Amino acid sequence: MFNRSRRHLAYLFTLSMGSILILFAFTIFYRQVKDQLQVFDRLLSSHGKIIAGQTNYQFKQGQWQIEPENVSLKTDTTLPVNLDIIYIRWYDSQQKLVQFIGAANPRQRAVKPGWQTLEYYCDHDKSDTMLSPCGTRVYYPPVGQCRQQYLRQFTLPVTLDKTLVAYVQIAAPLELIQESIGRSRLFLSLGVPVALGLTGLAGWILGGLAMQPIKRSYEQLQRFTADASHELRAPVAAILSNSQVGLLAPEHDLQQPRQRLANIVTHSKSMSALISNLLFLARHEGKLNPKDLVITNIAEILESIAEKYQMLAAEKEIKFKSYLPQTPITLNVDPELLQQAIINLLNNALKYTPSGGTVTLRLFEQSRRVSIQVEDTGIGIPAADLPYIFDRFYRVDEARARKTGGFGLGLALADQIIQAHDGKITVDSNEGEGTTFQICLPL
Repeated sequence: MFNRSRRHLAYLFTLSMGSILILFAFTIFYRQVKDQLQVFDRLLSSHGKIIAGQTNYQFKQGQWQIEPENVSLKTDTTLPVNLDIIYIRWYDSQQKLVQFIGAANPRQRAVKPGWQTLEYYCDHDKSDTMLSPCGTRVYYPPVGQCRQQYLRQFTLPVTLDKTLVAYVQIAAPLELIQESIGRSRLFLSLGVPVALGLTGLAGWILGGLAMQPIKRSYEQLQRFTADASHELRAPVAAILSNSQVGLLAPEHDLQQPRQRLANIVTHSKSMSALISNLLFLARHEGKLNPKDLVITNIAEILESIAEKYQMLAAEKEIKFKSYLPQTPITLNVDPELLQQAIINLLNNALKYTPSGGTVTLRLFEQSRRVSIQVEDTGIGIPAADLPYIFDRFYRVDEARARKTGGFGLGLALADQIIQAHDGKITVDSNEGEGTTFQICLPL
């Protein structure tokens, strides 16, 4: 399921980013071609105007005579780039070819002022040329080796005293632009697939990273459901068996049904406590509602807890010590929840501290934080189990936890309560020596 979702995320990421990448690449390619063509057109236009200025126009015998002087296919050296001129042609006002230098026109066409792009085929063996507008069907010479090129043609109308005299037509090959475009096309044809592949790989990696929290949440939900079902199954089975045995008891035997009813009550209380803890864990995810927080004297709460646990520790022959300041220490907390977290830690300390041991409760301030310590001289926690003791239903020793009646939720509840108060709970333990839990809350 997660691999399929990961593939879908990678596919959607690649599709979206690939579309943007391809659009961006072709936009850059189009702008490059357009900019290079505009520069080329300006150079061709400048040279056409120079040629038009070097041509003599004389009106003789009722028509304009065109006489080119010192005009050649070599471009003006004053221009920033030398153009390889293919031909220069002069047309009269009736668009008839009058003079030309370079390639001849194989057939007469209408003269259109401005720029045109033509396909150019040169037969090297026969030394003649064929010209046609770009994109039209062209006749290939039957012999020789032909080479296709593109020409950029510029036609300039020449006027004297607002009278159309002639047309000057100049053409140069687009070979340099074609080479530049070819390199760009090669780069795009190789770069875009590689970029798409890298994008797909990045999508796969990012999809895996994005799925990790969901996968952990799903695994925690599965583990939580399995653990909760396991914990609830035992008291439900005990209640059912006691009820069935009680119904089978003889009517004159009153003692056995009372024992069964007592067992049912005990297991019902255990199941009720478990359900309450599960509901608490489900309802108090995240930070607490600010409306539920009140200014509370923490020292006063711990004083009342210490009095209660002084008596409980005495019953188990455990020494209970408390070190609480006489001056009030106030925090903005939910007093009932904070009290529940501390009680859970003290319950654990009393459960796993043998007779003759010591449990200590401390409260002190340090660097704008309040620290609450619950220390015991009990059996301690193995180092391998320390990273997991705040997980729900985690038990360091299954048999020992069953004996003490724990569900493995006490530390998880305490940790969630402290985190909801923007605090932190830490543990330091040595197996066989004891354990110290410390709660840090911001002032």
